[in-house]
Amino acid sequence: MVFVAGHFGEWLQGRVGPAAQVALVTMACPAFGVRARRDDADGLAVAGGLIGPDRCGAFLDALGLPSRGWFHVAADLPPGGGAGMSTASLVALARAAGADEGRIAAACLSVEGATDPLMLSRPDAVLWAPRRAQVINDAPPPPEAEILGGFWGPMQRTDPADHDFPAIDDLVAAWMAGPDLPQAARLAARSARRTTALRGPSDDPTQAMARALGALGHARAHTGPARALIFAPGTVPPGAQAALESAGYSTCLRFRTGGRG
Repeated sequence: MVFVAGHFGEWLQGRVGPAAQVALVTMACPAFGVRARRDDADGLAVAGGLIGPDRCGAFLDALGLPSRGWFHVAADLPPGGGAGMSTASLVALARAAGADEGRIAAACLSVEGATDPLMLSRPDAVLWAPRRAQVINDAPPPPEAEILGGFWGPMQRTDPADHDFPAIDDLVAAWMAGPDLPQAARLAARSARRTTALRGPSDDPTQAMARALGALGHARAHTGPARALIFAPGTVPPGAQAALESAGYSTCLRFRTGGRG
């Protein structure tokens, strides 16, 4: 059985550089992801509902592998939530099939059109171009944080043709300096606010929830409903998860992320 961790939104996402390409620093979510295994079979079948047989066949072809096997793929979180389940399912399937690691990113891009850096050993330590499935630059990993999150609003699949994101060159420059956790949380909150101002939803309560619960900042999936409150490890207040649930967030969860050790 192969496990590939997802992410939970992004610390930063927006347009960077003279070409205004979409770039991100993902918020790694090691506690939740996708599991996959492959059983021998003459034909091709996929169980779990995440990847259809046609897409699976095209993906295996992009990996240079035969379209054979019975694949079982199961996700911890719903697809379309901004938690990386689509990319994680492909990476898990590729590894279950014995794919060459060097071909996985390009193969994911060929069937998704936009892909998260979940095939990397440290996905949150790069500035990533999701529409090219390439590392733009190495980046300092985020400080260790504890995340309280949930989904607010409907699921939303990423449209690879969607480039309508705010400029974040200033935020990326500050991130590259290696911020401490309070600084990183503020940068994430600024990125989230810019995206919410540009793309909505206008009634997103996450910033207010972060303030009310004493979080250092908040983050969001810049496509999809994943929302994250950022705390120093061990400082999530009692009752905080219940408060999120009462405010309408679904699938509320907690996990640790980041760390520079």
